[in-house]
Amino acid sequence: MVSKKAVFQNKDGDLLSGLLEIPDHQTKSYAIFAHCFTCSKNSRAAGFVARALAQLGIAVLRFDFTGLGNSSGEFSNTNFSSNIQDLIAAAEFLEAKFSAPSLLIGHSLGGAAVLAAAQQIQSVKAVVTIAAPATASHVKGLFVESHQEIMENNTACVQLGGRSFTIKKQFVEDLEKYNSLEHIQKLNKALLIFHSPLDSVVSIDEAARIYSAARHPKSFVSLDRADHLLSRSEDAHYVATVLSAWAGQYLDGFNTEDPGSVATEPTLKEGTVIVKEIDQKFTREIITANHRLISDEPVRVGGADQGVNPYELLLAALGSCTSMTLRMYANHKKIDVQAIEVMLQHSRVHTDDCAACEEQEALVDKITRTIRLTGQLDDQQRSRMLEIANRCPVHKTLENQIYIETRQAD
Repeated sequence: MVSKKAVFQNKDGDLLSGLLEIPDHQTKSYAIFAHCFTCSKNSRAAGFVARALAQLGIAVLRFDFTGLGNSSGEFSNTNFSSNIQDLIAAAEFLEAKFSAPSLLIGHSLGGAAVLAAAQQIQSVKAVVTIAAPATASHVKGLFVESHQEIMENNTACVQLGGRSFTIKKQFVEDLEKYNSLEHIQKLNKALLIFHSPLDSVVSIDEAARIYSAARHPKSFVSLDRADHLLSRSEDAHYVATVLSAWAGQYLDGFNTEDPGSVATEPTLKEGTVIVKEIDQKFTREIITANHRLISDEPVRVGGADQGVNPYELLLAALGSCTSMTLRMYANHKKIDVQAIEVMLQHSRVHTDDCAACEEQEALVDKITRTIRLTGQLDDQQRSRMLEIANRCPVHKTLENQIYIETRQAD
């Protein structure tokens, strides 16, 4: 991966400063990253996402909006409309020098900007928002205490993120133009929404507004522990990992024959699973007929801890099948089971510690399954439910002799 400086002009002639993250090998697609309000192209989220996508063959241009970072122009003269024009200028630069972008990514107000700009950039096929408000007018909440001063004096100095910015009346008035969800309803692009329920700057309710307004295909990923700026590296890395896995479904130039590709898969039959590399360590994308998820290893063994590890997946398969089987039986027999909880642990034990094991190798795999049933059950019903647990299909599969055939793809 190569980081290359990129400088281009916006419609007013200001020079905008950017970095283009270019894959080491073939570049299959181009993307633009729009940073958060008053941030820069060097934010943690922008860096992680750009580098992760570049590793998968997607070149990413991240740049400073007018008057911010290393870009020229006066921030006080900018507004949301100028942000959109900057994005269009970035797309025109890529199209002229490299190739038109097919993916737009926006963080916070940058997310609102890419939603608004997407229809004006015909080459774009997919849009990603991170902690974004549904409408630009949401930003007025950041300087509500100075609103009256801005409107009366045409300008005010506002503290944002520990820095001082001059906000003019024209900025506030421009935000009023973007207080509708109509452009999201007409987006007609694949959409992925990231948001944290802990976000104290932009409520997760904004993500719900975006999701409700948009048409399919659309996806939502909850960032359970993240803050608004993705300050923790693991949160930024998680966004980059999931985004990378998702993006290949909608971008041209990805095919299953290319190493490391995140291609759109042919229609898979139920029961078929494809596992692909996301990085060259342990992070993997798991693709089924209707779903995608991430598998990884803990940091202590060299992974990035972006998903459950393979043995946890195995336990999850047994646990979910057990729970489903018990629920079906309880419903059928009209047993008062209000909640079912299945806890599983995997270990390697000596045969002496496994009373139910037949004599074999010195060490055997052992899964301990603990079932908690909440409800009005008598002892006989509880005993019967444990018997039923042993009849779940995955349990039977694990206890049967399993033959695994390994072969090389054509």
